[in-house]
Amino acid sequence: MTEMTQHIASAFDRDLEGIQAKIMKMGGLVEAAIRDGAKSLETRDEELAEQVRQGDKAIDTLEEQLNEEAARVIAIRSPTAVDLRVILSVMRMSANLERIGDLSKNIAKRTGVLVQLQPIQGSPTALRRMAREVELMLKDALDAYIQRDAELARDVIERDRDVDQMYNTLFREFLTFMLEDPRNITACMHLHFIAKNIERMGDHVTSIAEQVVFLVTGAKPGEPRQKGDMTSSDPRYSVDAGSDKD
Repeated sequence: MTEMTQHIASAFDRDLEGIQAKIMKMGGLVEAAIRDGAKSLETRDEELAEQVRQGDKAIDTLEEQLNEEAARVIAIRSPTAVDLRVILSVMRMSANLERIGDLSKNIAKRTGVLVQLQPIQGSPTALRRMAREVELMLKDALDAYIQRDAELARDVIERDRDVDQMYNTLFREFLTFMLEDPRNITACMHLHFIAKNIERMGDHVTSIAEQVVFLVTGAKPGEPRQKGDMTSSDPRYSVDAGSDKD
Protein backbone atom coordinates (compact mmCIF):
# COMPACT_ATOMS: atom_id res chain seq x y z
CA MET A 1 0.00 0.00 0.00
CA THR A 2 1.43 3.37 -1.02
CA GLU A 3 1.83 6.23 1.45
CA MET A 4 -0.97 8.17 -0.28
CA THR A 5 -3.34 5.17 -0.12
CA GLN A 6 -2.53 4.70 3.55
CA HIS A 7 -3.28 8.37 4.21
CA ILE A 8 -6.64 8.15 2.44
CA ALA A 9 -7.58 4.97 4.33
CA SER A 10 -6.57 6.54 7.63
CA ALA A 11 -8.62 9.67 6.90
CA PHE A 12 -11.65 7.54 6.02
CA ASP A 13 -11.31 5.59 9.27
CA ARG A 14 -11.28 8.87 11.19
CA ASP A 15 -14.40 9.98 9.33
CA LEU A 16 -16.19 6.75 10.25
CA GLU A 17 -15.12 7.04 13.87
CA GLY A 18 -16.47 10.59 14.00
CA ILE A 19 -19.81 9.52 12.54
CA GLN A 20 -20.12 6.58 14.91
CA ALA A 21 -19.20 8.77 17.91
CA LYS A 22 -22.01 11.15 16.98
CA ILE A 23 -24.60 8.35 16.68
CA MET A 24 -23.66 7.10 20.14
CA LYS A 25 -23.87 10.60 21.60
CA MET A 26 -27.26 11.02 19.97
CA GLY A 27 -28.35 7.66 21.36
CA GLY A 28 -27.35 8.71 24.88
CA LEU A 29 -29.38 11.92 24.61
CA VAL A 30 -32.41 9.98 23.39
CA GLU A 31 -32.14 7.44 26.22
CA ALA A 32 -32.14 10.35 28.68
CA ALA A 33 -35.13 11.95 26.93
CA ILE A 34 -37.15 8.73 27.26
CA ARG A 35 -36.21 8.36 30.93
CA ASP A 36 -36.80 12.00 31.90
CA GLY A 37 -40.00 12.33 29.87
CA ALA A 38 -41.54 9.38 31.68
CA LYS A 39 -40.23 10.56 35.05
CA SER A 40 -41.68 14.03 34.57
CA LEU A 41 -45.07 12.43 33.91
CA GLU A 42 -44.95 10.20 36.99
CA THR A 43 -43.71 12.94 39.34
CA ARG A 44 -45.76 15.72 37.67
CA ASP A 45 -42.53 17.68 37.32
CA GLU A 46 -43.13 20.50 34.84
CA GLU A 47 -39.54 21.78 35.10
CA LEU A 48 -38.13 18.39 34.09
CA ALA A 49 -40.69 18.17 31.27
CA GLU A 50 -39.49 21.52 29.97
CA GLN A 51 -35.89 20.28 30.05
CA VAL A 52 -36.92 17.35 27.85
CA ARG A 53 -38.63 19.70 25.40
CA GLN A 54 -35.62 21.98 25.20
CA GLY A 55 -33.19 19.06 24.99
CA ASP A 56 -34.80 17.86 21.78
CA LYS A 57 -33.02 20.66 19.93
CA ALA A 58 -29.65 19.03 20.60
CA ILE A 59 -30.95 15.73 19.22
CA ASP A 60 -32.19 17.45 16.05
CA THR A 61 -28.85 19.23 15.63
CA LEU A 62 -26.93 15.97 15.89
CA GLU A 63 -29.12 14.35 13.24
CA GLU A 64 -28.43 17.26 10.87
CA GLN A 65 -24.69 17.02 11.54
CA LEU A 66 -24.73 13.25 10.97
CA ASN A 67 -26.53 13.59 7.65
CA GLU A 68 -24.16 16.31 6.48
CA GLU A 69 -21.08 14.35 7.54
CA ALA A 70 -22.35 11.13 5.97
CA ALA A 71 -23.12 12.89 2.69
CA ARG A 72 -19.65 14.46 2.69
CA VAL A 73 -17.94 11.10 3.31
CA ILE A 74 -19.93 9.41 0.52
CA ALA A 75 -19.09 12.22 -1.91
CA ILE A 76 -15.39 12.51 -1.08
CA ARG A 77 -14.32 9.00 -0.05
CA SER A 78 -16.33 6.83 -2.45
CA PRO A 79 -16.68 4.08 0.17
CA THR A 80 -16.73 0.39 -0.72
CA ALA A 81 -19.96 -1.59 -0.42
CA VAL A 82 -19.27 -2.66 3.17
CA ASP A 83 -18.31 0.83 4.35
CA LEU A 84 -21.25 2.35 2.49
CA ARG A 85 -23.52 -0.05 4.40
CA VAL A 86 -22.14 1.34 7.67
CA ILE A 87 -22.81 4.92 6.62
CA LEU A 88 -26.33 4.23 5.33
CA SER A 89 -27.17 2.28 8.47
CA VAL A 90 -26.06 5.18 10.66
CA MET A 91 -28.19 7.61 8.65
CA ARG A 92 -31.26 5.42 9.08
CA MET A 93 -30.53 4.93 12.76
CA SER A 94 -30.21 8.67 13.30
CA ALA A 95 -33.60 9.25 11.66
CA ASN A 96 -35.19 6.76 14.07
CA LEU A 97 -33.42 8.32 17.05
CA GLU A 98 -34.63 11.77 16.03
CA ARG A 99 -38.20 10.52 15.88
CA ILE A 100 -37.91 8.90 19.32
CA GLY A 101 -36.70 12.27 20.59
CA ASP A 102 -39.79 13.92 19.12
CA LEU A 103 -42.06 11.36 20.79
CA SER A 104 -40.31 11.94 24.14
CA LYS A 105 -40.86 15.66 23.70
CA ASN A 106 -44.54 15.01 23.03
CA ILE A 107 -44.81 13.14 26.33
CA ALA A 108 -43.25 16.10 28.11
CA LYS A 109 -45.68 18.49 26.42
CA ARG A 110 -48.67 16.47 27.62
CA THR A 111 -47.25 16.39 31.15
CA GLY A 112 -47.93 20.12 31.37
CA VAL A 113 -51.59 19.49 30.62
CA LEU A 114 -51.97 16.46 32.89
CA VAL A 115 -50.70 18.24 36.00
CA GLN A 116 -53.82 20.39 35.76
CA LEU A 117 -56.11 17.34 35.76
CA GLN A 118 -57.17 14.78 38.33
CA PRO A 119 -54.54 11.98 38.45
CA ILE A 120 -55.49 8.56 37.11
CA GLN A 121 -54.38 6.12 39.79
CA GLY A 122 -51.40 3.96 38.80
CA SER A 123 -51.28 4.99 35.13
CA PRO A 124 -48.17 7.24 35.20
CA THR A 125 -46.19 4.52 37.01
CA ALA A 126 -47.29 1.92 34.45
CA LEU A 127 -46.30 4.26 31.63
CA ARG A 128 -42.90 4.80 33.21
CA ARG A 129 -42.35 1.02 33.35
CA MET A 130 -43.27 0.79 29.68
CA ALA A 131 -40.88 3.64 28.84
CA ARG A 132 -38.15 1.94 30.88
CA GLU A 133 -38.49 -1.19 28.76
CA VAL A 134 -38.11 0.87 25.59
CA GLU A 135 -35.10 2.65 27.07
CA LEU A 136 -33.43 -0.70 27.83
CA MET A 137 -34.24 -1.94 24.33
CA LEU A 138 -32.56 1.15 22.88
CA LYS A 139 -29.49 0.67 25.06
CA ASP A 140 -29.17 -2.93 23.86
CA ALA A 141 -29.74 -1.93 20.24
CA LEU A 142 -26.90 0.61 20.47
CA ASP A 143 -24.68 -1.95 22.22
CA ALA A 144 -25.49 -4.41 19.43
CA TYR A 145 -24.41 -1.80 16.90
CA ILE A 146 -21.07 -1.13 18.63
CA GLN A 147 -20.39 -4.85 19.13
CA ARG A 148 -21.77 -5.82 15.69
CA ASP A 149 -23.94 -8.36 17.55
CA ALA A 150 -26.80 -9.54 15.31
CA GLU A 151 -28.18 -11.91 17.97
CA LEU A 152 -28.56 -9.13 20.53
CA ALA A 153 -30.26 -7.02 17.86
CA ARG A 154 -32.70 -9.85 17.10
CA ASP A 155 -33.45 -10.15 20.83
CA VAL A 156 -34.36 -6.43 20.87
CA ILE A 157 -36.72 -6.99 17.94
CA GLU A 158 -38.49 -9.80 19.81
CA ARG A 159 -38.84 -7.73 22.99
CA ASP A 160 -40.99 -5.18 21.20
CA ARG A 161 -43.85 -7.68 21.62
CA ASP A 162 -43.69 -7.01 25.37
CA VAL A 163 -44.04 -3.28 24.78
CA ASP A 164 -47.05 -3.90 22.54
CA GLN A 165 -48.63 -6.05 25.25
CA MET A 166 -48.07 -3.31 27.84
CA TYR A 167 -49.75 -0.85 25.50
CA ASN A 168 -52.76 -3.13 24.94
CA THR A 169 -53.19 -3.57 28.70
CA LEU A 170 -53.05 0.17 29.33
CA PHE A 171 -55.46 0.86 26.48
CA ARG A 172 -58.06 -1.41 28.08
CA GLU A 173 -57.48 0.18 31.48
CA PHE A 174 -58.00 3.68 30.09
CA LEU A 175 -61.28 2.59 28.49
CA THR A 176 -62.41 1.21 31.83
CA PHE A 177 -61.55 4.44 33.66
CA MET A 178 -63.46 6.49 31.08
CA LEU A 179 -66.54 4.25 31.27
CA GLU A 180 -66.56 4.34 35.05
CA ASP A 181 -66.38 8.13 35.29
CA PRO A 182 -66.76 10.56 32.34
CA ARG A 183 -64.65 13.07 34.28
CA ASN A 184 -61.66 10.82 33.53
CA ILE A 185 -62.06 11.09 29.77
CA THR A 186 -59.76 14.07 29.14
CA ALA A 187 -56.92 12.75 31.29
CA CYS A 188 -57.26 9.24 29.88
CA MET A 189 -57.15 10.50 26.31
CA HIS A 190 -53.87 12.29 27.03
CA LEU A 191 -52.50 9.22 28.80
CA HIS A 192 -53.56 7.04 25.88
CA PHE A 193 -51.63 9.20 23.41
CA ILE A 194 -48.60 9.02 25.70
CA ALA A 195 -48.88 5.21 25.76
CA LYS A 196 -49.16 5.22 21.97
CA ASN A 197 -46.09 7.44 21.71
CA ILE A 198 -44.11 4.98 23.84
CA GLU A 199 -45.36 2.06 21.74
CA ARG A 200 -44.17 3.90 18.63
CA MET A 201 -40.79 4.46 20.28
CA GLY A 202 -40.54 0.69 20.54
CA ASP A 203 -41.19 0.44 16.80
CA HIS A 204 -38.38 2.90 16.07
CA VAL A 205 -35.99 1.00 18.35
CA THR A 206 -36.97 -2.16 16.47
CA SER A 207 -36.05 -0.41 13.21
CA ILE A 208 -32.64 0.46 14.69
CA ALA A 209 -32.12 -3.18 15.68
CA GLU A 210 -33.09 -4.25 12.17
CA GLN A 211 -30.44 -1.89 10.78
CA VAL A 212 -27.88 -3.61 13.00
CA VAL A 213 -28.88 -7.01 11.63
CA PHE A 214 -28.58 -5.58 8.11
CA LEU A 215 -25.18 -4.09 8.88
CA VAL A 216 -23.78 -7.33 10.30
CA THR A 217 -25.34 -9.84 7.91
CA GLY A 218 -26.04 -7.80 4.79
CA ALA A 219 -29.73 -8.79 4.93
CA LYS A 220 -32.79 -7.58 6.82
CA PRO A 221 -34.47 -9.99 9.28
CA GLY A 222 -36.30 -12.59 7.22
CA GLU A 223 -39.85 -12.64 8.56
CA PRO A 224 -41.89 -9.45 9.07
CA ARG A 225 -42.58 -9.04 12.78
CA GLN A 226 -46.24 -9.46 13.70
CA LYS A 227 -47.37 -6.41 15.63
CA GLY A 228 -48.83 -7.06 19.07
CA ASP A 229 -50.58 -3.69 19.17
CA MET A 230 -54.27 -4.39 18.63
CA THR A 231 -55.07 -0.75 17.78
CA SER A 232 -52.27 -0.06 15.30
CA SER A 233 -54.46 -0.65 12.25
CA ASP A 234 -57.27 1.59 13.51
CA PRO A 235 -56.79 5.24 12.42
CA ARG A 236 -58.78 6.45 15.44
CA TYR A 237 -55.90 5.37 17.66
CA SER A 238 -53.02 6.49 15.45
CA VAL A 239 -50.41 8.60 17.23
CA ASP A 240 -50.67 11.04 14.33
CA ALA A 241 -54.28 11.70 15.28
CA GLY A 242 -52.99 13.34 18.45
CA SER A 243 -49.59 14.45 17.23
CA ASP A 244 -48.24 17.67 18.69
CA LYS A 245 -44.94 17.74 16.81
CA ASP A 246 -43.71 21.30 16.35
